[in-house]
Parts: sequence; C-alpha cells; structure tokens
Amino acid sequence: MEKILDEKQQGNTLVIEPRKGNSRKLFIESYGCAMNFSDSEIVASILSKEGFDTTQHLEEADLVLVNTCSIREKAEQTVRKRLEKYNAVKRINPKMKVGVLGCMAERLKSKFLEEEKIVDLVVGPDAYKDLPNLINDVEEGRDAVNVLLSKDETYGDISPVRLQSNGVSAFVSITRGCDNMCTFCVVPFTRGRERSRDPQSIVEEVNDLAEKGFKEITLLGQNVDSYLWYGGGLKKDFKNASEMQKATSVNFAALLKLCAEAQPKMRIRFSTSNPQDMTMDVIETMANYRNICDYIHLPVQSGSDRILKKMNRLHTRKEYFEMIDNIKKLIPDCGISHDIITGFPTETEEDHQDTLELMEYVKYHFGYMFAYSERPGTMAERKFEDDVPEEIKKRRLTEIVNLQRKHSLYRTQTFIGKTVEVLIEKESKKSDAHWSGRTQQSTVAVFPKENYKVGDFVNVKISDCTSATLIGEAVGYSHLTPEEGIEATIK
Repeated sequence: MEKILDEKQQGNTLVIEPRKGNSRKLFIESYGCAMNFSDSEIVASILSKEGFDTTQHLEEADLVLVNTCSIREKAEQTVRKRLEKYNAVKRINPKMKVGVLGCMAERLKSKFLEEEKIVDLVVGPDAYKDLPNLINDVEEGRDAVNVLLSKDETYGDISPVRLQSNGVSAFVSITRGCDNMCTFCVVPFTRGRERSRDPQSIVEEVNDLAEKGFKEITLLGQNVDSYLWYGGGLKKDFKNASEMQKATSVNFAALLKLCAEAQPKMRIRFSTSNPQDMTMDVIETMANYRNICDYIHLPVQSGSDRILKKMNRLHTRKEYFEMIDNIKKLIPDCGISHDIITGFPTETEEDHQDTLELMEYVKYHFGYMFAYSERPGTMAERKFEDDVPEEIKKRRLTEIVNLQRKHSLYRTQTFIGKTVEVLIEKESKKSDAHWSGRTQQSTVAVFPKENYKVGDFVNVKISDCTSATLIGEAVGYSHLTPEEGIEATIK
C-alpha cells in the first residue's frame, strides 16, 4: 500500500487500572488498519489487570504479541519476518512467550502452532478477553488457541490503555466486523458479522478522553456508516417492538451528533466509510457541526462498473459521482481520500482508464493504492483467476500513484494564501523548530513553534506546500482552543 504523505502523524465502562507493582512486561506490535491498533489498546488494558505493564523493549518482555493483518500477502510476510526476530530473542530468553493476534491469527488458526514453532498462543479478534486463560494454558503446557468469532462482542466495557499516545488524538471503536462481502476482502471471515457498540459507552469513552486532555478522536469501524444501535426504552411506552426500535435506535448520523455535542471543543473524525452505506444525513451532520472534521475516507476501489460488480461493491460509478457531488455541495472544502485496487481479475485497459478518469473527476486529496493481491478463502480467490500479469499491475499502479501525486499537489496548492485550523500533534520530523499537525481535511501542516504547544488548535496562514504538506506561520488560536472561550457546536 502506498500513501501520498510526507509526514504523519463511568457507567457502562469497565475501567481496568494496572496493578501497582506489575512485575511482568508486555511487548505488543500492531500491523494493518487502525482497528488493529485500537484492538491492541484493548488487549493492553485486559492484560494490565493480569500484572502486565507494556514495554517498548523487546528483549525485556515476558510476553510478546503481534497484532496482524491479512488484507494483503505482503502484510503477512512482514509478520512472519517479525516472528523470526522474536525467535532470535527467545533463544536468549526462553521464558518469553509469543502470541499472534488479529486477522492473520483467525485465518491460519492452529497452523501457527504447527508451522511457526515460536508461537505459543493464537488469538482471534473476538477472543481477547480469553487471553488470561490462554496465557495460563501456555504456562501449563497446553495448546492455546481461541479464534472463535462472536456476534455480540464489541469490547464496549473495556477502557483501552492508550499505547504510545501523543496525548492529543485517540481511536474510539464503534463497530466490529463487516457484512459487505466484497469478493477481494478477508475481513468478513476474520472479523465476523457486523455489530454496533452501545452509544452510551461510546460517549462515555469520548468524555473520558476529553477529561484526560485529548483533543481529537476518530470513530472507528470496518464500515462506520452502517452503525446502528437499537436501544432501550420501556415496552409499555410503545405499541409494538417495531415502533420501539424505530423510536430508540441510533444511526451513525445520530451518533456523530451525540459526540459532537458532548464535547464541542474536541475534533471528531471517522473511518472507514462505505459508499453504499453513507447517507445524506451523515453529510448534513458533518456540515452542521464545526468540530466534525471536513474529511471523508471514501474507498472506491475501481472506476469501472464492470469491475465494481465483480468486486461485489454495491455502488456504481454514477452513484459514487453523485455522492461526491453531494459532499462538495454541502461541504465545499471537504477533504476526500480513497482506496484503489488495480489489476483485479479480468481488468482491462478500458477498466483502468475508467479508474483514472474517476480520479480526474474527484481529484482526491490523497489515497491508498495497491495492486490486487489474491487472498485465500475470499470469493475472488475461489471464483476468479488472478489473470492480470504482474508487470501490467505494476505499470497501472505507477500510473495511478503518479496521477494521485499530481492531484495531491493540486489540492495542497489551493490552500496557499488561506488560513487553516491545525491541531498540533508533534514536532516536525524535519525541523525541531517547527510543529506538525493536521488540518480539518487531514492534510499535514508545519509551522514555526513560537509559544504554541502540542494539543493547541492554531490558525495557520499557508505560504507554501509540497504535494503532501502545507507550510506556513501561526496567526493565533482557533475557535476550538479554550483561550478563545467559544463553543464549537453548530456551524
């Protein structure tokens, strides 16, 4: 995967506090999507109650966990190389235990114990609460595998430990699993059916993060737009169950509104959206609230209707254009990014040109682009021959990446002379005299430090840019900074 960026970045909640004097050390690494990183924070929270503190030093770890991704073959190869590294360390420290978590764990299951002799336990995405029992099994010499998928688990009762946090931005998981059976994707098989988390627990987590000083949250799900919670209410207040569900349900637009109003001085983002499920009420809610960022990650995957159909993407090229038009009408400055797969089975030059033409129409701010990688167990692997030669995949990918670079530069150049709101996240990688942060549109901006600090919302006047980074000078605090004393709800 290639991303066009120079710089990156108590109610229903069970608060698990680390035990004083925790004696065991947990080293945890995460690969793949933001959901994996969020899950690792849940795992750290669960294990803190079992006497584990996290460490960034592999050599001192009692337990090493790698949270894995199966979306591409390259991601799995990366994990196997890390396992080799763990093995080298384990020869020196034979008491160290190694576990594989996440999507790759679910996909390969007990094969890990058979093929990767270093692996002691294998845990799927819905079985993290069973980790204490599995660790006990390992210590008593038994196989430790739990990859059972759940129809109910959301981890809504776990307060995550924020790993390597900058204290500014945090992930909040709102849904798990996916019901969209895209033919190229393993997620429905590795993460199970879609289910949504209780909105009350979500808002409580957001409030808790605000109290701890966080300034921005990202609501996470494989498909956030399909979030739907059928809430409580006394049955005697309604004529029937259908009426009760309709009256008490919370969809994604309503959840966005709840979060925006609960913490009007906190910026809110969300990821990932699916074009077939994004509705106008979500776009309208974004337009109405100043603290909901003007940015949408909207994967298209292909610009060809024929390929979209083979992918089982339930949107057409025309419907995607209509959504883009609606977004730009209500949120003219909205940043939009994409996922694109090139070289999907049977893709022709005409299909490829359709993708390039779609990119020209949208002119995305940035994107995630990769060549098709056949994943075992998917419909595409079972039904379609991977018939596009690698050299053609590489050439098409290069053309897509080059076009995206052109569009990214076009988008950053439109900011020159304008003043944008930036949340300071960290020191610039290239200069210790500059801060780095993101705009509402998720574009990185750098500017001289002056007297500002990490966590400040600052207005920055842009004077220059690269294809991925804005360059400017701060001209004061933004409306979200407490110094200004201005509420940030309705636009």
